[in-house]
Amino acid sequence: MRWIGRLLTVSLLLGCGYVAVTATQVVAASRRDSRDPADAILVLGAAQYDGRPSPALRARLDHAAELFADGVASVIWVTGGQQPGDRFTEASASSRYLIRQGVPAEAVKLENQGSNSYESLAAAARYLRQEEQRDVLLVSDRWHSLRIVSIAREVGLRARVSPTDAAVTGGTPSRLARETAAVALGRLVGYRRLTGLDERLASRGP
Repeated sequence: MRWIGRLLTVSLLLGCGYVAVTATQVVAASRRDSRDPADAILVLGAAQYDGRPSPALRARLDHAAELFADGVASVIWVTGGQQPGDRFTEASASSRYLIRQGVPAEAVKLENQGSNSYESLAAAARYLRQEEQRDVLLVSDRWHSLRIVSIAREVGLRARVSPTDAAVTGGTPSRLARETAAVALGRLVGYRRLTGLDERLASRGP
């Protein structure tokens, strides 16, 4: 019984250490901001309200438009499908918004089937590989950074991240805890297996 107790104690300590290291990495990734040239800017979806981007999604799109204007990439991919009862996909709402902001329509590409980060990135990766493009600059909120870069690499993309301002999209301790859990589990079992959990953990925006 003593050995069992010791084994459980060691396992608990190792588990706590793994989670602590992952949390530190999530925080470190949230502070990175790449503006290097890429094949494409790829915007992760968030909530839209009858064709109008939520504040979280609008912040991502404004940031992507700024990167596009700065010449970081010649194309912006917007992602995200429909939630039950919606008339518009997140991608279509994003596309309309970017075009109204002055981004040329031919520079906006849509991935409108994904219902979570993994599905959206995997689908976009298939399109990009057809164009022999792999270098992408991901746009989402800061706490999302480590997870989406990890997923992008899992689906064959060379990814960096340029996040929106955490003050706009909500950088809270609870979000850090959720992202830490998602990354910790994703590394153990693979992010594809977490697609259902990913829908609940991903920030859909206010």
